[in-house]
Formats: sequence, C-alpha cells, structure tokens
Amino acid sequence: MKNATVEALIAIVAALLAASSVAWAGSQGGLAVGGVPLFALAAVVAFVIQWFVFVPSYQAQTEKWYDITGSATYVTVVIGALLLAGRFDARSLLLTGLVCIWAARLGTFLFRRIQKAGADTRFDDIKPSFVRFLMAWTLQGLWVFLTLGAALAAMTAASVPSFGLVGWLGLAIWVLGFGIEAVADAQKQAFRNDPTNKGRFIRSGLWAWSRHPNYFGEIMLWTGVALIALPALSGWQFVTLISPLFVYFLLTRVSGIPMLESRADERWGDEPEYQAYKARTPVLFPKPPQTDN
Repeated sequence: MKNATVEALIAIVAALLAASSVAWAGSQGGLAVGGVPLFALAAVVAFVIQWFVFVPSYQAQTEKWYDITGSATYVTVVIGALLLAGRFDARSLLLTGLVCIWAARLGTFLFRRIQKAGADTRFDDIKPSFVRFLMAWTLQGLWVFLTLGAALAAMTAASVPSFGLVGWLGLAIWVLGFGIEAVADAQKQAFRNDPTNKGRFIRSGLWAWSRHPNYFGEIMLWTGVALIALPALSGWQFVTLISPLFVYFLLTRVSGIPMLESRADERWGDEPEYQAYKARTPVLFPKPPQTDN
C-alpha cells in the first residue's frame, strides 16, 4: 500500500510537470488576459475543476461524478477560451463546437452507464486512498488539457490563417471518427441491454472489425482536431500536436485497452469462441471481418 501511495504521488507530480511544460510551450506567441497567457490559464482551470469535485467525491467515496466532470471540464475550458480570446473566427467556432458535441455525447453516455451499473470497478481499490484517488482526478485534468492542447493553442494564437484544405481534411477525419465512436458505443449498449447476451462478449457490427472500435474513433477525432488547428500554430506551439499521440498512448498503453483486454481474458479467455474472435479481429485498427473457416 505504501508503494502504491508513493507511485501515486510520483504520478501527480509528473502530470503537473508535463502540463506545465506544455502550458509554457503553447503560450508562446499566444493571447494573454491580464498579463496571464490564456493557454496557461486554461490548463489551471482544467486541473482546478477536477480537484474541486474530487473533495466531495472522496468524502462520499463515489466515482459517479468522475466522467461527467471530465466532459464538463472540456466544455468549460473550450468555451471559456473562446470568450476570453474574444475572437470568433471560423476555426475557433468550429473547434469549440466539435469539442462540445463530442463531450456532450460521451459525457452523457458514460454518466448514464455508471448510473445504471451503480459503480465503476476501476476505482474500487483506489477510492479509500486520498492520494491514489486524487491521482485519478489529477490525471483526468492532464487528459483534458493535453487532448485540448492543439485546439486551445489555435484558438489563442496571435495569427488567424484561413481554414484551408488541411482544415477541411481535419473536419472530415473528425466526422468519421466521431461517427465510429458513437456507433460502436451504441452497438455495445444495445448488445448489453439484450438479456440473451448476459455474460457474453460482443463480436458484431463494428466490433467484428476491431476489438476496440470506439477507441479507434476517439483517436481519429482528436487527430482531426489537431489537423484543423495545425495552420494556426507556430514555433513552440507545435508541441501541442502531442494531443492525438497522447490519446493513442493513454488508450493503448495505460488505462484503456490493456485494462479491458485483461478483464476479457479473465472472463472468456478459456472459451474457444473468444479465442477465435481474438485471433481474427485486430485490437484497434479495423479490418474487414473474417469468417471462422
């Protein structure tokens, strides 16, 4: 337990250092409010909101507000940046709209899911520990800030270049990614709502193309956001293009796929049907489904 607490403290410090570094880079050549770089101010707000909700959540020993707080933070930060920048160009308005649409859909979906389930087992071991639970909320602040990084840098940049071909390409990729994520989530929810599927794993629809199509869509849409933002960036602001790479890393190496794959192996690893599904279906990047020949 002591080692887990130390590791959590290290993770908190690392998250704050990473956010500080990106906040400095993204602020270079950007707009300021009262002498404070607007980009850096957005980073502070992202973390403060998490810590504010963490306090009552820890006292009540509940994680029910975790996902909805993350989504609300995206909306708060991006709209706040738009209003404080006072610049309502096409790129800024589009980025704000895309982020809000995504956050509203995903936040509502996740909140309904946890309300129905009653709990999120990911937090069972860490909720009793102040430091470990705080780590989860701090990492969510980092998630919000880094994924929003490219969009925020573009919205607070000094220059306002034309939307251009790259912007339209980014929008097309975002639409496709958003559609994949939304459809995959809906298909899995419908599968779970069918009593005949209780205790079984989904392998139909987009889930026949990928074992985690929703995550593939998530990575795609943030790549689209980065492309929309790209023409407005310069100098150190290019560091904020880490956004889709960070999403990819987190989903494939930390809290997404590894955790879900481990749980699936525990539940269905001995079933021949699951072994066949796993053998023919890629983990992330979709490919046309194969038969069981």
